Amino acid sequence: MLDPVVESRILRALNHEEGDRVPIWDFLDNRGIVDYLCPGWTDYHAAMVTVYHTLGIDLCRGYGASYAESDNQEDTAEGAAHRVTGQSAWVTHYPINSIEELKAYRMEPTSEEWLRKEWAPWMLRERDRFEPYTMHVPCAGCGFHATYGMMGQQLFSYAIYDAPADVERLLEVQTESAVRMARVAAEVKVSPIYFIGDDIAYKGRLLFSPEFLRRTFIPSLRRCIEPVKQAGLKVIFHSDGYVMDVLDDMLDAGIDGLNPIEPIAGMDIGLLKRRYGKRLVLVGNVDCSQVLPLGSVEDVVEATKACLRAAGHGGGLFIGSSSEIVPATPVENILAFYDACRTWGRYPLAV
Repeated sequence: MLDPVVESRILRALNHEEGDRVPIWDFLDNRGIVDYLCPGWTDYHAAMVTVYHTLGIDLCRGYGASYAESDNQEDTAEGAAHRVTGQSAWVTHYPINSIEELKAYRMEPTSEEWLRKEWAPWMLRERDRFEPYTMHVPCAGCGFHATYGMMGQQLFSYAIYDAPADVERLLEVQTESAVRMARVAAEVKVSPIYFIGDDIAYKGRLLFSPEFLRRTFIPSLRRCIEPVKQAGLKVIFHSDGYVMDVLDDMLDAGIDGLNPIEPIAGMDIGLLKRRYGKRLVLVGNVDCSQVLPLGSVEDVVEATKACLRAAGHGGGLFIGSSSEIVPATPVENILAFYDACRTWGRYPLAV
């Protein structure tokens, strides 16, 4: 079972209330911190859980492998974990490489029976592994990223115009797979939160026009949210980049929270707090591309305090990196970051 203090901290923030401190949410992909906190580890999965607990990270959606280049991915625990979820540890080619291949390509949605038999037990095992001090949040997409991910953004951009019916056909299959995952997650309820991640933006702007996203992505997102919300769960949506141009559309579709709120992409967490208030839970925000890997300890602490100052008052914030703790992040900065989150994130906030 989840520790009652941790559970209360999370639920209060999720309901825009102040608990004992601001909860910490993150995704670790850094071998250095594992070696530092668990020297001589032999089980990477077990070591990662220890790292999350030691750093005081309250919520996670998983972690990266961050293996040395010499390691054989298929022989690692991470490779096995990817095989369980039906994903490849490294994507080296696209299944679809031309308009002709797209037109000929056929696939079926993921079997709901398989999801109940394989994915649901895996979610429960992850929940149990991370308890009592970290809540594991199940995650999936809504079908949109999975669709363009089968052919790459360049070919997808051509296909939008040259083969729109085939794009829509593939999107329908991928969305149906995502809806089935959402239904199973809603049945199992391993967490009060469901995480949907589909990248639709990059720094400063959307990857695709707002009109196109409203016609394709938003309906897929809404379909995936419906069974989750019917089960009483909250939805945190993830996209890197600047998503302000369709954020109201995503709220109308039913999202409750937004991650990772990249400051370097132009996302202003203070503006989000002022504009949306209790309509939106804010997750992440401390810059993981410049400040955390390249800044000084002082820079890291100041960025953490700035995030808390802008969005921590009144609850509704899960502080963390603006996507993940990347492999290049120095151990001293990682330690300083989470120490600052725990120290300065205590209510009443003193920042």
